[in-house]
Amino acid sequence: MIQERSEILAANEAFYRAFEKKDIDAMDEIWSQGTGSLCVHPGWNILRGWKQVRNSWVKIFQNTPYIEINTDIISTEIRGNIAYVVLVENIMQVIKGSRIEAESLATNVFELLGGKWYLVHHHASPVMGSRQ
Repeated sequence: MIQERSEILAANEAFYRAFEKKDIDAMDEIWSQGTGSLCVHPGWNILRGWKQVRNSWVKIFQNTPYIEINTDIISTEIRGNIAYVVLVENIMQVIKGSRIEAESLATNVFELLGGKWYLVHHHASPVMGSRQ
């Protein structure tokens, strides 16, 4: 169980480093590329299947000059070949010369496929006001 938890947290960390680096090739390695992949970015409708999810990352990367993401893990749970990480994303972006900071509450769901944990679902919602 400790090794699985370490693997899941490493996969979760790899996702956020790919996000920060705007590295679509790394996203290709992290995400399950099946039709069951789902993604909900803050303010977006649900994206279904790897093709839609991937296209969303390409658009985000093209329109994000600079981003830093620090995470505060709230919970990591493992249930057989499914695991999820619930966390707060602390985001800092620079857009058109302005520094913008925001928080999102996120859930990342991973599935064990062929001995490797792949991201199959990412859902982030903005935190409005202060956290308790």
